[in-house]
Amino acid sequence: MNAEKHALNVVWDDYKREMGPALKEVNKVPYERIIADLLSVGEFYYYTLNIGDSSINNFHENILRLHRIKNYPRHLSEIISLIHPDDIPFVIEAERLAINKLREIGWQHKMNLKSSYCFRMRTDDGTYQLFHHQALTIKEDESGKMVEAINIHTNIQHITAINSYTVLISGISPRTDFYQIGLKPELLLKPSLPQSLTKRELEILKLIAQGHSSNEIADLLFLSSLTVRTHRKNILRKTEAKNGSDLVKRCIEWGLI
Repeated sequence: MNAEKHALNVVWDDYKREMGPALKEVNKVPYERIIADLLSVGEFYYYTLNIGDSSINNFHENILRLHRIKNYPRHLSEIISLIHPDDIPFVIEAERLAINKLREIGWQHKMNLKSSYCFRMRTDDGTYQLFHHQALTIKEDESGKMVEAINIHTNIQHITAINSYTVLISGISPRTDFYQIGLKPELLLKPSLPQSLTKRELEILKLIAQGHSSNEIADLLFLSSLTVRTHRKNILRKTEAKNGSDLVKRCIEWGLI
């Protein structure tokens, strides 16, 4: 276990090497904008992570209750200690893949790119439950180097206990990037994504899963509300989802969010 935690810290050090020492901070993304753009279909908390020393700050109070801990964690290692030991190897590889994809896209776009994947964490009753992890750079220095990131953890056990073992890199407005990277194929218990879904339906499906109404989706995609409602009906039919909640569950299992 200690070796696996060390390996995860080595991967995180890759971010530090990529970014280098921070200079004067100049750009920062408001928390309000971030939370509005991220998945929160259950109880969640967030914290900010200093890239230079792996210290964490600016906690949402739910972190204490959801994990039944008395004090706010002050270092990334304390968060890692809450992760199920069997999921640590996946988290290590997920972070490595996220780094490589961000490097491939271009670090200059980092403040508009979100990485996400799932893993189990210890909860208030002592059991391990599935959490959805999202990370986004929120602060950079004057040379464009990463200074601070925000991590959001949402308990999704009430939606599904199936981990898709998928790393998702997606764009935050105005970027529209969408990359799915599957890991551990032998452990993929998720159902197959219907091949009959069109590109537009997939686009609408992701917005539905993020909690947007038909009218909001229509405004975002410059479509009529009637067109969006028609797409929603077709999506429910093709995915055999019973309702919106069932659709969100399937999206998580497919690794779409």
